[in-house]
Amino acid sequence: MTETAAGPQVIIGLGIAIFVMIALVLKTRVHALLALIIAASIAGLIGGMPPNAVIGAITDGFGSTLSTIGLVIGFGVMMGRILEVSGAGQRMAYSILKMLGKEREDWAMALTGYIVSIPIFCDSAYVILNPLVRALARNSGRSVLALGIALASGLAITHSAVPPTPGPLGVAGIFGVDVGLMIVWGIVFTIPALIVMVLYARFMGPRIETMIERDVPDTLRRDEDEEDPLAGQRPMEELPTLLKSVLPIALPIALIFCNTLVTALVGESDDPALAVQIIQFVGHPVIAVGIGVLVAVYGLVPKMPRDQVLSHLEKGVESAGIILLVTGAGGALGAVLRASGAGDYIGESVASLAMPAFLIPFIIATLVRFVQGSGTVSMITGASISAPILSSMPDVNLVLAAQAACLGGLFFSYFNDSYFWVVNRMLGVRTAKHQLLVLSVPTTLGWAAALVALFIANAFVG
Repeated sequence: MTETAAGPQVIIGLGIAIFVMIALVLKTRVHALLALIIAASIAGLIGGMPPNAVIGAITDGFGSTLSTIGLVIGFGVMMGRILEVSGAGQRMAYSILKMLGKEREDWAMALTGYIVSIPIFCDSAYVILNPLVRALARNSGRSVLALGIALASGLAITHSAVPPTPGPLGVAGIFGVDVGLMIVWGIVFTIPALIVMVLYARFMGPRIETMIERDVPDTLRRDEDEEDPLAGQRPMEELPTLLKSVLPIALPIALIFCNTLVTALVGESDDPALAVQIIQFVGHPVIAVGIGVLVAVYGLVPKMPRDQVLSHLEKGVESAGIILLVTGAGGALGAVLRASGAGDYIGESVASLAMPAFLIPFIIATLVRFVQGSGTVSMITGASISAPILSSMPDVNLVLAAQAACLGGLFFSYFNDSYFWVVNRMLGVRTAKHQLLVLSVPTTLGWAAALVALFIANAFVG
């Protein structure tokens, strides 16, 4: 195949592959995992690759992606499961509320969600913490929707951008960027988005409640619907201390950050000092998150029977299985695009346009998120398509690009997103118009704030 024919051919292959992938996810019973592999095969074959080369690229891309972040995702969900069953999230919520004081209950819920969602999936975290929202609304007189939207916002933000949440970890692996830098930049970009979303919750929460009462009276779930919102929660005296609750999350992040900092200061060396070697070892994401699991097991559930602890850990791993496979499949698609030459061709074309490089993964992730709903799948798809493109472009900040793929996945949570239904059902919001106001609007505002932050960062480090 000649070089001039290769360009249009690989673009046609990529276009057909993306169309087929979206059609399979939306219109058939085919899972996103298989859809990604089918798309990778179509892109490679139409792009002119021999069948054996397509298979080789798929398996190599799948394996190399999981080799970087597979264990970290597994350890992360194990830790999250222990935090879930121990009541650590409940303790953090109470402690943050006590520190912030009255009239800041919405910020307390948002910050609790922001921290808890780092290791725990936002869907299950919302189910765990929603009784606190209802009890706090009843005791403080604040709008239950204001507090519920604030909690949902905090959970969604870190779920979208801060490792060791599985989606951002998978994106970091596909782009090949440092996890510590992903954590730092994830915090930088999520703070303005969180502020915008909490302000929306504070302003619009009471107004949405009033709107619901006007449009569909007696449908919103009220305090009298349940005797005690905290009936399913652990008693205060049984909760772990704040230090024990936070340590499994804070310690791995601190170790990873120290590794990133030390490596940046000393550079790559064949024979680093012993202290540097120790920091780099314990600060590697696999080791650091593994230490976090040990701290969670022995600090949060020291008296829980061994068989029960192992059962909870295994349940956490079971929930990670499909995320690992989808992440690996995204890496496989990216490997095929690199091997077919699609990445180089598009990269050369985009480089000639007056457009910031980070917009490529951001736009792809945003479109995929809107079409098929899953934030994690949209991040992985945006990363797997754009990483081969950006790697061929000079002077591109890949951490910024990786964060763009993650933050694009925050866009407009609505009917095809499971989290949309969890939040609205737990709050008792039943009408589509009101449901969109509860979660679709704030996630879009957070997405827009993150985009502005990306433009500002790109002006300095892009």
